[in-house]
Formats: sequence, structure tokens, C-alpha cells
Amino acid sequence: MTILIGLFFILITLLIFSFMRKLYTKFPHPILVPIFTSSLFIVIILLLAKISYSSYMIGGQWIEHLLGPAVVAFAIPLFDHRETLKRNIVSIFTSVFIGSLIGVCGGIIMSLLTNVDEKLLRSLAPKSVTTPIAMDISEMVGGTPTLAAVYVMIAGISGAMFGPYLMNLFKIKQPISRGIGLGTASHGIGTARALEMGTVEGAISSISMTLSAIFTSILCPILLSLFL
Repeated sequence: MTILIGLFFILITLLIFSFMRKLYTKFPHPILVPIFTSSLFIVIILLLAKISYSSYMIGGQWIEHLLGPAVVAFAIPLFDHRETLKRNIVSIFTSVFIGSLIGVCGGIIMSLLTNVDEKLLRSLAPKSVTTPIAMDISEMVGGTPTLAAVYVMIAGISGAMFGPYLMNLFKIKQPISRGIGLGTASHGIGTARALEMGTVEGAISSISMTLSAIFTSILCPILLSLFL
């Protein structure tokens, strides 16, 4: 019975995502990015049907297990464009470092200006890196790991939704620049979006995501100690 429930939720998830992807292809508006619309639709279904998250994850966990191989697969475009990476290594390192610095400082400063609770602030600071690392950083600096995971999802989905739109608005056309922006600000979800834009964007975004995690791990405790 458990297996059937799991298969049912996997099928529902895949069908919803497939439908939302076709909808986005027909109407390419930022608000209709599949990662956002499919997640929202699944949450609505679970709430209306009064299905618990733990029940959904009987099947959802198998999709979650694919995250590891998906991240490893980012190495393929990275290898294909290794010469581009070598030629631009200094620019990439510098840009990702500055982006990571702004990401942490931006979250801290906005939280201080809006009088956010300190616990929330410490959870918000590492928002731009992938979930496991953000949760570890948050716990290390006195935040709440589960809240950090929520902020990471918001940063990733909003980056995937509005990142390309903002880049087009400000006429940022260079593939390396676009890849750095998405990988630094929106981690894995942003990198998946970058791959849709092109293999160069995806490759640069994947290395930017990794560097951002390293820089944020170093900068976050230091900056929090300076501001708080």
C-alpha cells in the first residue's frame, strides 16, 4: 500500500510539472516559471485534500533522491566549457566573491532596517547558497536551520523567476555574466534555470554556485559578528 501511495504522488508531481512546463513554454512570463507554479499547485492540492507533508513525501522522497545525481550532472557542461572557465577564472572568482558579499550584507542590512528578530536575521543571512550548506551555516551562527531552508527556497525560486527578466531589462547579454548572476544568487535552482538559457550559462552557474557556498561559509560568521 505504501508503494502505491508513493507511486501515486510521484505521478501527480510529474504530471503537474509537465503541464506547468508546457504552460510556461506557451506563455513565457516570469510568474509562470514551472518550479514556482508546480510547487504552488502541489501545496494547494495538499491543503485542499488535507494530505500531510509526510504522506506526500512517501513518493516525494524518491524525486528528492534524484537531486544528488542532478547536481553531479552539472559537471558535464562544466567539463565541456573548461577552456572558457580557465580564460575567465579571475573574473569569475572576483564576481562571485563580490556577489556573495553583497548577498550576505544585503540580507543583514535589510533585516536591521526592518527590525527583524535576531534569530530570523541569522537564519536569513546564508539564503543564497544551497539548502544543506545554508542550514549548517545558520546553525553555526545561531539561526534556525529550518527557517534558513525556507529562505533558500525563496531566493532560488525568485531568482529563477525574475533573474533572466532583470538581466534582459539591464541588457546583460554575456553568457558568463548571466551564469555568474544566477549561480551566485540562486544556487541550484538558478543553475537549472541557467542551463535552460544555454550550456555556457549552466557551466558558469554551476561553478559560481560552488564558489558562492565556500565564500558565504567564510563571510557569514565574520559579517554577522561585525553587524551584531
